[in-house]
Amino acid sequence: MRRRDFITLVGAAAVWPRAARAQQSSMPVVGILQPGSPEVYVHFMEAFRRGLGEGGYVEGKNVVLISRWPQTDSDRLTEFATELVNHHVAVIATPFSLPASLAAKASTTTIPIVFGTGADPVEAGLVASLNRPGSNITGVSVMNVELGAKRLGLLRELLPNALRFNVLVNPKSPLTKPFIANLQAEAAGWQYEILTASTNREIDLAFASLVREHADALLISGDALFTNRCVQLAILARATRCQRFMAIESLPRLAA
Repeated sequence: MRRRDFITLVGAAAVWPRAARAQQSSMPVVGILQPGSPEVYVHFMEAFRRGLGEGGYVEGKNVVLISRWPQTDSDRLTEFATELVNHHVAVIATPFSLPASLAAKASTTTIPIVFGTGADPVEAGLVASLNRPGSNITGVSVMNVELGAKRLGLLRELLPNALRFNVLVNPKSPLTKPFIANLQAEAAGWQYEILTASTNREIDLAFASLVREHADALLISGDALFTNRCVQLAILARATRCQRFMAIESLPRLAA
């Protein structure tokens, strides 16, 4: 589904009858829950507002946006999801975060939730099925996890003489296990090593190991942790002479 379709879906959900009655106000309130910081998602939020505008909703005129950003503390997602529920928002949008979507789902069974994820939403426990999501939650999956092996194949095409590949994943992410399973199933015969990092220091250590082990290429899995640290990753790639390997961020940017 295109970004515009997704944003239009959120705009439509914001005026669902049940939510509108609960608002007890003239303007529906859209709650946005996303790990990281708003500075990283500036372009996405601009696109989000444009999409609402195309649907006839203008922030401050006939719709209110309330966003919650737990910065690097993803453990606060449940707290912020509950806060949005207590604020009686008309709909909760979790643009591109499986943990945020799960936190929102656990916090309410009545407020509509519109998610975006790179995982299989059925396997992740978000919806009952793709054609009949059920409950109060629906959204978009870009099948990011399933494309992991394809991206590793792209590295092989770009660097045909490379011998050693590394894959950087977040061990705390629910996307990691299916991502690695997909790699193992589709990349048989390729030599690669899994590196894990869930903090700034662990990311630094992972890049240091690339230098020590003379890695030829690096594939970075799609995860909000790495998206929120894209500047750090770029600096590390430059500092460690990135011509020796290529880092690919596999998380699609909906606002791009």
